[in-house]
Amino acid sequence: MRPIRLDLDGFTVFREPTTVDFTDTDFFALVGPTGSGKSTVLDAICFALYGTVPRWGDRRAIANALAPSAAEARVRLVFESAGVRYVLSRVVRRDAKGAVTTKHAGLEALAPELDLSKLEHGLDADDVAEVLAGTPGEVDEAVLTVVGLPYEQFTKCVVLPQGEFAAFLHAKPAERQKILVNLLGLDVYGRIRERAAAEGSAAEAKLKVLDEQLAVLSDVDEAALTAAAARVEALRRVAGAVDAIAPRLEEAGRLAGQATTALATLDVEIDRLGAVTVPAEAAGLAAAAAAARAAVAGAVEDARAAEEREEKLRGELQAAGDVTALRRLLDRHAERARLATEATAVHDRVASASEEHDRAARSVETARTEAAAAKRALEAAFEAYNAAMAVDQAAALRPQLRAGEACPVCTQTVHDLPDLPHEPAVVAAKAVGELARKRSNAADRTVEERDRTLRDLDRNLATARAHAQQVEQRMVALDAELEGTAPPEALQRDLDGIARLTKGLENAGAEVRKAREAHRTAAGDADRADERLGAAWRSFDTARDGLAAFGPPPANRDDLADAWATLHGWATGETGRRRAGRPAALDEVHGAERRAAGVRDELAALFTGAGLAAPGGDPAREAAVAVERAEAARRRIEERRADAERLRAQRDAIARDGQVAKALAQHLRADRFERWLLAEALDTLVEGASRTLRELSGGQYDLGHDKGEFYVVDHHDAGLRRVVRTLSGGETFQASLALALALSEQLAGMSAASASLESIVLDEGFGTLDASTLDTVAVTLENLAARGDRMVGVVTHVGALAERIPVRFEVRRDARTARIERVGL
Repeated sequence: MRPIRLDLDGFTVFREPTTVDFTDTDFFALVGPTGSGKSTVLDAICFALYGTVPRWGDRRAIANALAPSAAEARVRLVFESAGVRYVLSRVVRRDAKGAVTTKHAGLEALAPELDLSKLEHGLDADDVAEVLAGTPGEVDEAVLTVVGLPYEQFTKCVVLPQGEFAAFLHAKPAERQKILVNLLGLDVYGRIRERAAAEGSAAEAKLKVLDEQLAVLSDVDEAALTAAAARVEALRRVAGAVDAIAPRLEEAGRLAGQATTALATLDVEIDRLGAVTVPAEAAGLAAAAAAARAAVAGAVEDARAAEEREEKLRGELQAAGDVTALRRLLDRHAERARLATEATAVHDRVASASEEHDRAARSVETARTEAAAAKRALEAAFEAYNAAMAVDQAAALRPQLRAGEACPVCTQTVHDLPDLPHEPAVVAAKAVGELARKRSNAADRTVEERDRTLRDLDRNLATARAHAQQVEQRMVALDAELEGTAPPEALQRDLDGIARLTKGLENAGAEVRKAREAHRTAAGDADRADERLGAAWRSFDTARDGLAAFGPPPANRDDLADAWATLHGWATGETGRRRAGRPAALDEVHGAERRAAGVRDELAALFTGAGLAAPGGDPAREAAVAVERAEAARRRIEERRADAERLRAQRDAIARDGQVAKALAQHLRADRFERWLLAEALDTLVEGASRTLRELSGGQYDLGHDKGEFYVVDHHDAGLRRVVRTLSGGETFQASLALALALSEQLAGMSAASASLESIVLDEGFGTLDASTLDTVAVTLENLAARGDRMVGVVTHVGALAERIPVRFEVRRDARTARIERVGL
């Protein structure tokens, strides 16, 4: 993976849009003060690829991607992997409740001939060769395929961890073993061992459970199966005998049921006929209904009379005139009288305003005359001031004049010297001018004030005249409207008469409502009386219809009491006749029950002989159920025998798997397999690091190890073997970098996909190195970049180192945001 372009907007300290262009860059440095945001550039690359950053410590903590005051963060990375260019983007957003989620993630393969400058304005469909992912989950899977490294290995192969180089080189063997386990992911074998041990323990627990289940099934032998089959045959014979006896039992039951039904029917008829009684209110209901209907007729007559009175008053009221029109005329008369009084007052205000306006106009003219005079006095004072200045200027030449010499102004000979004035003429002229200016300004202010007063009086006079005109126009309109109408006294008399008629109409309406309410009450009483009479007839019809099967006599529909008496007499006679025949029906029931009991005793003996309880319901059904249960018991024995066979086979399989798991756990113990695996990994690591160290040091050093301890072979000193703790700072950096590169290549080889290590960034502190060591570090990095197999980047704030790197990205930060500027080739 080789970065080409990185775009940031709202990502941590980069609050404003920022672009880092890595095009044509093989060796670069990210430089700037501590805290300026250098490492944030690497964080953005990791976040774009994997949606998280090592420094966050939690892959779910994406809220760290947002600047504190930003609602959205955007990261876009253009990179190349195995010769193909890709564009990858992620967007996180904060909602109204403060929750931060990934709103967009996408990965696209770019067309080979695409001009990357088009990224500034957006890509077209022709610029994208293939859309590889459009959701965060899809992007995670596609990145693993494209880059070839999972997140944990990327942060150890491409962005190497800070401060881990020398720590790994100088670590004790036990500590180095832990580091290798963590970095190479060898703890997976420990997890496999733990899983195998757990599987072995689980197998033992399962075997114990299976043994208990097999113990429960120990009773399902061949003898139990034979006994169950014999039981089925015996019960089948009982079921056959029950089928033969069942018709006799059914016939006896049928006869007993018929006799019992006949007796029950006779008892029901006796109860129904004996229940007929004459209601006590039957005689008075018809009279109450007739009286209620007469009251309804009287209420109707009263309501009709009240309605006639109301209609008469309504006609008189309609003929009396329009109340609204009369009141409107009366209001117009009152308004005319009020306007007449108002017109006098308005005319007085107009006359007063006119007089005041005339006085103010004369006052304005006077003030203007005085202002003109003050202006002329000011102009005269100004001219006097200019003349005084000329006099003072001439007097200023007096000390230079000499009798008999030429005047410097007119060049004539001076005969007599003029006297010097006691004080300058300008002083007196200036005082006079100041007084004239004050008088002129005062006169101007007086004119302005009196002119403003005059304008206010103009408006007041115009308002008073307009009001007087409105009053006169309204009075003319009212006179035209009231011409030919009645005087106010006549209009008031008409209104009083209408009020009396209205009051009478309201009283008549109340009487009508009262009469109608009385009619509704009487009608309700009549309806309820008719309803009670109808309900009584319905009760009679219900009672008679209930006895229709017995042939009751006809009813007198005109007399309710007579109809009930006739029905009651007939029911009493029928009840006596049925009671006389009841003993014979009871004897028939007893005989049928004795015959049915004999058949049931025969069936009970058959069931008891077969070891069954006496039948309580349907004997044939109970016998069939017993046969089915016996067959079910036999099937259960067969199933339990099959379960026992299945459990024994399952136990054998679990026992075999448990033995394999225990053996695997034993083989993968840390003091065996892991130790051997770490030794092999360390050999491979040292071999690769030695090749790199030899190349970085110009053939001076090889790296080796003996019993877990690292040493270097110095070929410039006759192959002297030196332990790594004796190396200088620069030599330590070379050895540590060689180990880090070998480790990254080994991790890439362990990747599930095909990893392409096309770049490496060293986020390593160099501030504590002396000048000589720093020079060695710089030469080492230059040699690493010169190999040409990968882009090399360095994050540092050491200026001496940065100046030796051809391309520098200077990171600066102010109170608002961080910014990046490319410096160099």
